[in-house]
Amino acid sequence: MDDQYLDAFIRESEEAITELNNSLLDLENDPEDRAAMDSIFRTAHTLKGNFGAMGFEDASDLAHAIEDLLDAMRQGEMTVTGDRMDLIFAGVDMIEVIVREIEEEGESTTDTDEMVARLRAVMDESDAGSNEGAESGDAGATSDADSAAAGDDTGAGAADLVAGVDVDPDEADGAVVGATVSVGDGDMLGVDAMLALEAVEEVFDILATDPDRDAVEEGSFDEDFALFVDAPSVDAVAEELAAIGSIESAETTAVTGAVGAGAGEGSRDGGAGGAAGGDTPAAGTAATGDGTTASGGAGADGDGASVDEIKSVRVDVDQLDDLHGLVEQLVTSRIKLRRAVETEDLAAASENLNELDKITANLQNTVMDMRLIPLKKVVGKFPRMVRDLSRELGKDVEFTIEGEDIELDRTILTEISDPLMHIIRNSLDHGIESPEEREAAGKPRTGQVELRASRERDHVIIEVADDGAGLDVEAIRRQAVDQGVRSPEELERMDDSAVYDLVFHPGFSTADEVTDTSGRGVGMDVVHDTVTQLDGSVSVDSTPGEGTTVSLRLPVTMAIVKVLFVEVGDEEYGVPLKNVDEITRTDEVKRINGTEVIKHNDDIYPVVNLAETFDVPGTAATAGAGAEASDTATGVEADGDVAVATGAGGAALAGADGASATNGASATNGHEEGMLVRIRESERQVALKCDAVSSQEEVVVKPLEGILSGTPGLSGTAVLGDGNIVHILDVVTL
Repeated sequence: MDDQYLDAFIRESEEAITELNNSLLDLENDPEDRAAMDSIFRTAHTLKGNFGAMGFEDASDLAHAIEDLLDAMRQGEMTVTGDRMDLIFAGVDMIEVIVREIEEEGESTTDTDEMVARLRAVMDESDAGSNEGAESGDAGATSDADSAAAGDDTGAGAADLVAGVDVDPDEADGAVVGATVSVGDGDMLGVDAMLALEAVEEVFDILATDPDRDAVEEGSFDEDFALFVDAPSVDAVAEELAAIGSIESAETTAVTGAVGAGAGEGSRDGGAGGAAGGDTPAAGTAATGDGTTASGGAGADGDGASVDEIKSVRVDVDQLDDLHGLVEQLVTSRIKLRRAVETEDLAAASENLNELDKITANLQNTVMDMRLIPLKKVVGKFPRMVRDLSRELGKDVEFTIEGEDIELDRTILTEISDPLMHIIRNSLDHGIESPEEREAAGKPRTGQVELRASRERDHVIIEVADDGAGLDVEAIRRQAVDQGVRSPEELERMDDSAVYDLVFHPGFSTADEVTDTSGRGVGMDVVHDTVTQLDGSVSVDSTPGEGTTVSLRLPVTMAIVKVLFVEVGDEEYGVPLKNVDEITRTDEVKRINGTEVIKHNDDIYPVVNLAETFDVPGTAATAGAGAEASDTATGVEADGDVAVATGAGGAALAGADGASATNGASATNGHEEGMLVRIRESERQVALKCDAVSSQEEVVVKPLEGILSGTPGLSGTAVLGDGNIVHILDVVTL
């Protein structure tokens, strides 16, 4: 099959699935919404046709069954109910699993026959005039459908897994999830199994193993062993097991219904009965071809809302024309420059270089604009996630989105998907109260969660606000002391805003109980780290009893950054110019309690000595007083954001905010120990101490990857024109 057509099919299917999910949500909220129903029917019809045209008949049959069920609702032959919507959502999730398999393998191994049969059974019950029976499961068909939609499995597979195993479903707060776990064929099966169980136990309560735990930890099992845990969903267990290094493979399935039907005492009948109400996860899981389960577009645990790397963008024809015109100019300029060099006409060569500089600047701007993608590419999947998670938590939540047409760079959009998902999940789980608690507090039973995006010059502000319980400042202070995050004295000096930011500390949480959708703070360190690596910032504002707002400030694009180069010994570092407020000599440095500081506008700025921070030998900062002063602070040209006064007698750089330059700072006894780069207060109230400031330049910054990712003080590297590599500093984590 032509890869070009396959890729176009996959991208179109992904967009159709997102549109289908959101239209289904609109229909569920308002069953009389005719426009939503028509949109759903058209999208399902398109999916069916596309699958058929590409030769994926099983997927086409599934889409056809969904289309027929929706058509029956559209014609008024069936009513829109929660159970039927759960079944349709489960079918859509299976379609998304199929699309992902096609993208990765070129084909799908997912068996759709059972799901198609359940969808058809619901319609058959309706045709027979048994709507009530179909909804309650009298004929068994809808009971199975509901079970599948909820991620439960009371069939033979689940019954066989729990046969002979003593599992008490009453011990589980959530669902009982079973897994067949393999740790490979190493020489230390018992040790590998023990490490695996300990890792699992850090996240979930282990209800039982087969064979028993002692036998498992002694390695007394064949190729694999069975594990049963208390978890909120199958997807949560599958994701956790996949992340444990000592586990080679694992197949997971929900067994709540099976153990509840007595399979734990040896029954292999299965199929009879299902888990009741809240004992099963919400819709959003579908079986894959290899027996494992996979989350759909927005599974109940929310992980399915994560967006993979964005692999395609829509480009306006006018932009393509602009790009083509610039390339033509580039070719012409190249020819003219080559002729000037061949004839040794330096004047013409200089003129051509200036022209080339303008063309490349325009080319850069055009390409950057082409990389911009609307925020809805990411947030479009969140409404489904909110719907499933709020149902699982038993909460009424209205989720709204503003500014979804705001555009961001493709790379940034891909990276912020998970941080936004973490924030929204925390708002639902720990922010929004239960309907009863809200009613008792005089609030509407339905909570509000809003995602807002706005543009401020070259940055985008994304806010997630809820009207829930808010953050308890005193609880955060107590937890910070208990966990050793801050001392009581430090906390006493911190205002509420600074205390709120402690939720971004790794592992910090005020939740009484850790669950898969745990309290505000769990996963928030991931939010902070990801946003910081994107050269952005994140903050929290909260009012007890009224709600919480988490704000992300992100650059529109991050590929090219203007940096200020500083010298430290024989090494050179880059400081993002937007973080710089002022450059001065070091003669204003004072030492207070053994710490170097400077004073600016009555504020104290601690001095970070780059030579000591990065252990650079032979620097002015480490060689002691009396080192020969360098006048290399010259040569920094005036810029739109900063202005530098040159000369040995004094150097200063005034920020765009109007801070005055400290000209005329004289070196002590004709010598000076280096330069100070004062960072903007909005970023961090510090000054960086270096030997000299050399120049400023636009560079392409590549983030650190692998084991270097997250290195304190460094945000990435840049390759200069001479081939040298320069580290770009992260002023926040220095």
